[in-house]
Amino acid sequence: MEIPAGIVPAVRRMKDFEKALESNHEFVVFLETRLSQLKSLVDYSKRAGKKALIHVDLIQGLKADDYGMEFLVREIKPYGILSTRGNIIKFAKKHQLLAVQRVFLLDSLALEQNIKMIDRFHPDCIEVLPGLIPDVIGELTEQANKPVIAGGLIRSREDVGHALAGGAVAVTTSNTSLWKE
Repeated sequence: MEIPAGIVPAVRRMKDFEKALESNHEFVVFLETRLSQLKSLVDYSKRAGKKALIHVDLIQGLKADDYGMEFLVREIKPYGILSTRGNIIKFAKKHQLLAVQRVFLLDSLALEQNIKMIDRFHPDCIEVLPGLIPDVIGELTEQANKPVIAGGLIRSREDVGHALAGGAVAVTTSNTSLWKE
């Protein structure tokens, strides 16, 4: 399964969807959209040659449980999912979707607890928030032995560069100015 690299447009508002499709980036992440829009968004993305990743925890009208995931797999057919929930990661892996575990690193205890969760559920890669902590990105990459995607508070090309230099394989951002090559 292919892992995202470089910048990954994260669509938070529908007005930014067209910009994501027009970008040169292979992946697109859907955040905070409605369930009723999801199938057409994923279908349009596929037609534009994009691999759609859905942040399951943020889709309005979708319950992040086995039934919600079954609906996603059978009806929506994304390339992969993002979630903070271990059961969703496990389900995604079982159904051959790219499984991205989203973790929040607030302090050393959070880092330790997230490493345990990653070891338990074995995501394909990890999205770490905030993405502005390059030293910790490198530490997480080493300890988890998984590719790390940096996200959250990425505001400039310099932020992208620091995250990638810190060991991230990709950066998710809803800042549309960073989607341009």
